[in-house]
Amino acid sequence: MGKQATRRRFADNEAMAMAKALRTSPQKLNLVAGLIRGRDVGSAMARLGFCRRRIAGEVRKVLESAIANAENNHQLDVDRLYVSEATVGRSFVMRRWRARARGRTARIRKPFSRLTIVVREKEESV
Repeated sequence: MGKQATRRRFADNEAMAMAKALRTSPQKLNLVAGLIRGRDVGSAMARLGFCRRRIAGEVRKVLESAIANAENNHQLDVDRLYVSEATVGRSFVMRRWRARARGRTARIRKPFSRLTIVVREKEESV
């Protein structure tokens, strides 16, 4: 007796990787994630390599992790992978304060984001 195994959320030809606490706002992260949506992984890696935004390096690490998961855990062909989903969501927000004039304070919000990348293997074209 025990807990039943949970069903796999994705299809057999898909693999995913997730980063739960990326130090940037979801709006800025979504701009970088939009660069790789729907592209094959080689093209996506090249685009992230030349992207000048600071968070592009972290997105590249998550994409490399998704590719490694597809290859090692699900035995998918790396040459036929493409980014099927790149979803961005909010994570926690650190709240800080800054001293202002006349004994007042101003709030500083430091948002974190969550990134999920799903790679899928293309079907063979006949």
